[in-house]
Amino acid sequence: MILVTGGAGFIGSHLVGDLLRRGNSVRVLDAFVDQVHGSSPCEVSADVEVIRADVRDRGAVDAALEGVEVVFHEAAEVGVGQSMYEIERYVGANTFGTATLLEALVARRGQIKKLIVASSMSIYGEGAYVCVECGPVTPPLRPIAQLESRDWEMRCPDCHAALQAVPTPETKPLDPASVYAVTKQDQEQLSIITGRAYGIPTVALRYFNVYGAGQALSNPYTGVAAIFSSRLLNGQRPLIFEDGSQSRDFTHVSDIVQANMLAMESDAADFQSINVGTGAATSVGRMAELLAEGLGVTIAPETVGRFREGDIRHCYADISRARNLLGYQPRVSVEEGIPKLLEWVRAQQPVDGVERATQELQSRGLVR
Repeated sequence: MILVTGGAGFIGSHLVGDLLRRGNSVRVLDAFVDQVHGSSPCEVSADVEVIRADVRDRGAVDAALEGVEVVFHEAAEVGVGQSMYEIERYVGANTFGTATLLEALVARRGQIKKLIVASSMSIYGEGAYVCVECGPVTPPLRPIAQLESRDWEMRCPDCHAALQAVPTPETKPLDPASVYAVTKQDQEQLSIITGRAYGIPTVALRYFNVYGAGQALSNPYTGVAAIFSSRLLNGQRPLIFEDGSQSRDFTHVSDIVQANMLAMESDAADFQSINVGTGAATSVGRMAELLAEGLGVTIAPETVGRFREGDIRHCYADISRARNLLGYQPRVSVEEGIPKLLEWVRAQQPVDGVERATQELQSRGLVR
């Protein structure tokens, strides 16, 4: 039996589907949070046992772990901006939820053969950079004064020259820039430390920016691809902060699933953290263009020239460790993945909550 916490969510449901196709027995523990699932929770296969409960509910977790040998821990509150003003909610669900799960796993450690925890690229803060004059550098977040002057690019902390973004390896020092990112670091480190101490093989997969069918289009705190798609479907211009040249590693959900399956099947990455991305950077502005082109609309994004607290400039994955240890190879480029996403998007009727979410941030001084 395999347990997927958060198994009715975006990534979790894709994992469940693949596990079922491989002939596994699967159980899901999910709280069906309204912000993600809305009034109509996403459908779960009749072949899956579903426990509707919060991962902080120790009794429900104990029941969910009966007969389980492998756990995929996907349950988490997701959203950088929202985490900055709903601190208790995010720390409770992510950090304390993981602590509850881990205590339950320790109590039956002889039964558990593998724990795979969903971590996040957000724990890096800024990605890796090189200065032409000074070499590799690990710059801090951009100073507020620099952002207020609309000088968006990263600068060398020593010579102040503009920096070049390079692939971010797992060895880069962690510097989380939001409450959400801190809780993902908590989830990762608590899991690996506990797994090592009690002999429970544990792998933390650091997901980069995941997109694909099934993402919560009406959740204004989810990924960029979903937020932009929702705006375009509602005839609204996608809102882009800064100047649109900030870049991310947009990773199709099928490649996230691939990495999870490889981590389950191999012991080569036990007790390690592994990047899961494509190894390629795509600007946020380019993502907006690709989505509009794919939907056949002529709605240009609105580049607002403002910034949000906790946003970073560039971060894309060095996937050498995933390749070397797991044999992971990304299969879906952004150009190939966007049509897959939009095939599903066209059938949806999302509620656009972006302006409301932006106002929430702005009222708290988190957008300037």
